[in-house]
Amino acid sequence: MTLDVERYHRLIETGILLDGEPFELLDGHLVRKDRSSAGEDAMTVGHGHAWVIGQLSDLTLRLRHLRCYMQVQLPVTLPPLHEPEPDGAIVVGSNDDYRDRHPVAADLTCVMEVADGSLQHDRTTKLRIYAAAAIPMYLIVNLVDRVIEVYTEPMGKGRSARYGRQETLSGRQKLLLPARRGRWLRVPVANLLP
Repeated sequence: MTLDVERYHRLIETGILLDGEPFELLDGHLVRKDRSSAGEDAMTVGHGHAWVIGQLSDLTLRLRHLRCYMQVQLPVTLPPLHEPEPDGAIVVGSNDDYRDRHPVAADLTCVMEVADGSLQHDRTTKLRIYAAAAIPMYLIVNLVDRVIEVYTEPMGKGRSARYGRQETLSGRQKLLLPARRGRWLRVPVANLLP
């Protein structure tokens, strides 16, 4: 059975699905979130994954000066069939702007996934979903290869969506994170790799 975002929200509101369960809506299906290290139980959160999430959270103060904030492991609504919970998302405005709704693609400058056990899924399904939503930048903090994959220039629709440009950054390089109105936050790649 395919779920759209509206039905998915009703399942949560009626308590059939508990808010905060380890699932997200992708391609109209409930998909279990994988935050594990490769080869470990998918129900666990890997140490490297947890450390990177802490580092992403620490960027909020710097992003506030650019009129954005870092949302960590919370939903973004990409109707009609997707409500992923990216590990990080740079959201325009402040948290107060989203009291009554989740951010949508137009509110996002960048989404991020921290990938170890989920690397292949993040490079395929998640990449396609974020590109189809025209999110300007998608990052994969690749814990397997200890690099950050930067995807920009979203193009295409539906199942053929992709990013037109890909760059891989190593620990000695700087990452430019997009903020509001053409402003950028410079972050050393090493700060996001355990």
